[in-house]
Order: sequence, then structure tokens, then C-alpha cells
Amino acid sequence: MKQLIECVPNFSEGRNMAVIKQITDQIETVEGVKLLDVDPGAATNRTVVTFVGTPDEVVEAAFRAVKKASEVIDMRHHKGEHPRFGATDVCPLVPISGITMEETVVHARKLAERIGDELGIPVYCYENAAFTPERKNLANCRAGEYEGLPEKLAKPEWKPDFGPASFNAKAGATAVGARDFLVAYNINLNTTSTRRANAVAFDIRERGRPMREGNPITGKIVKDEKGNDVYIPGSLKECKAIGWFIEEYGVAQISINLTNISVTPVHIAFEETCKKANERGLRVTGSEIVGLIPLKAMLDAGKYFLRKQKRSLGVSEEEIIKIAVKSMGLDELKPFKPEEKIIEYILRDKTEKRLVDLTLMEYANITASESPTPGGGSASAYIGALGTSLGTMVANLSAHKAGWDDRWKEFSDWAEKGQKIKDELLFLVDEDTRSYNLIIEAFKLPKGTPEEIAERKKAIQDATRYAIEIPFKVMQKAFESMEVIKAMTEHGNPSSVSDAGVGALCARTAVMGAFMNVRINASGLEDKDFINDIIAKGAVIEKEAKDLEAQILEIVFEKVK
Repeated sequence: MKQLIECVPNFSEGRNMAVIKQITDQIETVEGVKLLDVDPGAATNRTVVTFVGTPDEVVEAAFRAVKKASEVIDMRHHKGEHPRFGATDVCPLVPISGITMEETVVHARKLAERIGDELGIPVYCYENAAFTPERKNLANCRAGEYEGLPEKLAKPEWKPDFGPASFNAKAGATAVGARDFLVAYNINLNTTSTRRANAVAFDIRERGRPMREGNPITGKIVKDEKGNDVYIPGSLKECKAIGWFIEEYGVAQISINLTNISVTPVHIAFEETCKKANERGLRVTGSEIVGLIPLKAMLDAGKYFLRKQKRSLGVSEEEIIKIAVKSMGLDELKPFKPEEKIIEYILRDKTEKRLVDLTLMEYANITASESPTPGGGSASAYIGALGTSLGTMVANLSAHKAGWDDRWKEFSDWAEKGQKIKDELLFLVDEDTRSYNLIIEAFKLPKGTPEEIAERKKAIQDATRYAIEIPFKVMQKAFESMEVIKAMTEHGNPSSVSDAGVGALCARTAVMGAFMNVRINASGLEDKDFINDIIAKGAVIEKEAKDLEAQILEIVFEKVK
């Protein structure tokens, strides 16, 4: 798997777009790096930038951006709502795929060393890249902010991990870290009071609030035996939060960093904040994602709110995301555009032409053209997807049927299963065509030298095997869908039983059509043991699909008499 890491530097400029562009332009000069998001904030006077790429390239792009920021941002004139201590305030690296946290730490420290040595900026390593437990917490590294740096740098215990222990008046200091995926999340309140927003923030954040003697607001802060403040923990783990007033929106917000969304997901942070705000006479009016969010976090949120409504979870990805957006008010302050906020959507190749993105008319027309693709294999996968969709539709209608409210989860489970199979079959629509193209490309390979001949032969055989495996997978998935369809003919909304029947016809057709493609592609493969095995398995699936179709249609015709 290709190694990918994300970098999310925060620059202390959120108002001058020309300055911000000079910084982000540096990121885009590095090959192998993709700039995903630039999110400026006027009130915070801070811009969160997100880019992703291979490790060495990300480190190079980050260094160039930090260098440019040190040239175009002057911290002596910086004012903003957010805590900060440098032109590049923080620069975390996040493992995305094919790379461990330990490996990411090595790259983070390499970046920190370059910034310190080559740019003369004091650098503190935090989170997983920290050299000492005290520096793991970013808040400790940034304590005192920019204005407190001269005094801080003079203390031996706060000697930077890299770079000089002297005050860089223009660039300040920078924190470089390696961390898990962090979601920056702001929740809007129906108040202008920063103090009240902070009260809610203290209620929810893991660190909580200082314990006080007597009066919980004005009492003397309790100290432990070492002289450190004693805290009353908040209700959410892996959550950092503060309250502030955002002048451009005219509301107070709770600014939250969720440092591990597998422990505290976004929707749980939202719900808990609603609860704590309500206890203090406040109301949450909406929220916003700062930067990017993983797709899973949005799907988990949407499904959470669907469960609360006792609605089926077996709806499309788009619908689940829409529920999440509306439930958490993510579009209150500005539109929430999934294609610009969800990291997996941004990483999609926008230039890739997929069959499943065509209109029905376009797909029919291209199939009817002189092109050999898409052919029967892709059509079989698509027919299977339609059959599964019909069974899923019946499940969703049943989950929503008046008088069947106590059965919503039963049908939701079936609908979820159907949606999963449908998505897999839609993937196979394009994958079948891709498998054919792989064979064509293999035949185009040079065949001059003995080595080239051997390499070409192997490529042809590998591609042919894949062109057999794909329609066989279509057979398996289409047959699997018949379990959903049969359950819906037996137990689903009686008014829709004919739809389930049509679904069974589609599923059986998909199985038989895909098996034809397995057989014809098998003629070009030399591995006879593989062929005999897959043909035998395919014959069993075909027979069972026909038998199951007959059972389903018998039920359908009995109910539509």
C-alpha cells in the first residue's frame, strides 16, 4: 500500500488572502502532494491548511510553507481569538495509509530539525513526536503564547527541541507533532457571552475546570502536594475545548478539538454539548467543521441520528450525510459541501470517467455503440445492483410502514445489508470493464526478447485470471442479494411484493449473465485447475440462484392473486 500522510499546518494569518496564497503556493510546488483544503478564519486570524501525499514530499512541502510563512507573517502585529505563538503555529503530521505512527514520528522530527536548523525558529515537538511527557500536550508547549516566548525560552526546562533558544520576534515559535486524525469542530450557541461558552467548554472537555475552595467561580484554586492546580474532569474523553465570541457571526462558540474520534465521535460531542448548554440555560443552534473530516465520522453521525428517529439505516451514503448535516446544523453559518469537506471525496480522482456516473441514457447508448465495453459483464453487475436496490427499497418501505414501528430495526438491518451489496455490485460494473482493458494492455506489451515474452505472457495470464474473478464476484454478490429479496417477499410490506419479485428476476439474470462471462474468459487461461474449480463453483451458484428465484416467485404470485 502506498504510504500517505496528511499535514495540517495552522498559520497565523486569516484575513489577508494574498499572504495565505503565497504560503499555499509553496505547498503546490512539490510533486506528489495534493492541497486539499484552505480554511481561513477572520476572527481567529488563523488559517488551517490541509494537504496529503507521500512522506518525504509532505515534509518538503511543509518546510517550504513554514519558510514562506516566516517571511510574510510578522507576529509582532498579530491579533486573533485563537491561542498562538508563531507564524506557523502548529504543524502536525497524521498517518493516513500504509504508514505507522512510529514512522510518522520520524518524519515529524526530521521536519522539526530542518525548521530549527535552517530557519532559526524555536521548535517544540508535541503529541506522539514529543521527547518528554510534559511536551506531549500542545497546550503546555504553547502556554504563554507569543507574548510569553522571551521569558519561556530563557527557562532551561523550556529549551526548544530544535532550533535556537532565543526569541525570533518575527516568526515566533512552531510546534511540530505527529498525531491521530484530529477533527476541529466548533459548536454555535445562542449567546454572545464568552464566559458562558467557556463554562460549557469546561463541562465537556477532558481536562475540565480547576477545583476551587468554597465558591466554584471565585474561590481559591485547590493545589495538590506538588503545587499544581487540581482539576475537575469534564464529561468527554479525548476532547479539548474553549469558548470564544466570533464577531463575524455575532455568536459565541465552543471551539473543540477531538483528538480521537473513535473515543469521542463528533455526534457524541454535539449531543453532550447540547445537554450541558441546556443545563446552563443556553441552546446549541448549529455547528461547523473546521478543515476536513473522514467519511466514516459523517456516516457514523448520520446513522446515530437515524437510530434516534427509529428510521432505517439502509439508505444511500448521500442521504446519511444529509441527515448528519441537518442534525448537527453543519450548514448554519455557511453551506456544508461534502465534496469539499470529506477527505475521501476530495481524494477521489475527478478526471476518472466511471460508467456508474453516466445517466441511464448515456449508459444505454455507449453499450449499444461499436465499443466492446461496457459489455455483458458490466451489464450483469448493473442488473444485479438494480435487483438488490429493489429488495432494499422494500426493506426501507417496510421500516417506515405505519403500524410497523416496532419492527423498524428488523427492516433497517435488511436494508443495510442490501445497500452494502448494491455498492459492491456498482463497483463491479466498472471493474469488469477495467479487467477487459487490462487484458488489452497486456497484449500490447513488447515481445522482442525472451524476458519481454515471458513478462508479456505473465501479464496476459494475470489479467485473464482477474477477468474471470470479477464476473465470478458478480455471481456471488447477486446471489447474496437474493437472501434480502426473499426475506422481503416473505415479511416485507405486502404492497411492494411485486417489486421484490422483479428484484429476484434481476438477481438471477445477473448470476447467469456473469457466469457466461466467467466461461468465455476462462478459455484464455492456462491454469486448468483454477478453471475447473471456479466453473464448478459457478455452476452450483447458478443452480441455487434459479431454485431460489423459483421459490421467491412462488411467494410473490401467491400474494398477488
